[in-house]
Amino acid sequence: MAIMDIGIIPLGTETPSVSKYIAGALKVLESEKNIKYELTAMGTIIEGDLPLLLSLAQKMHDSAFSAGARRVVTTIKIDDRRDKVTTIESKLEAVNRELEL
Repeated sequence: MAIMDIGIIPLGTETPSVSKYIAGALKVLESEKNIKYELTAMGTIIEGDLPLLLSLAQKMHDSAFSAGARRVVTTIKIDDRRDKVTTIESKLEAVNRELEL
């Protein structure tokens, strides 16, 4: 399972507020079954199989164009660990364990 951090930045919009574009991107995730994601103040973290994550990234990117953006910048970071299963929670737990030392 992979974990992807994605940020959608719509440009060429009528207002500096971008919340409607981010909401549109999140609707893409909500329409998928069995997708776990976490919205943060600066992006969205999603876990799943890599091919699905890449497909979702394109749909999220395209959703900003559909909402009227004339230019979209999308940043993606992928953590694809294959020696063991990782989840959003397991990554946070590992860091928290280190903080307790």
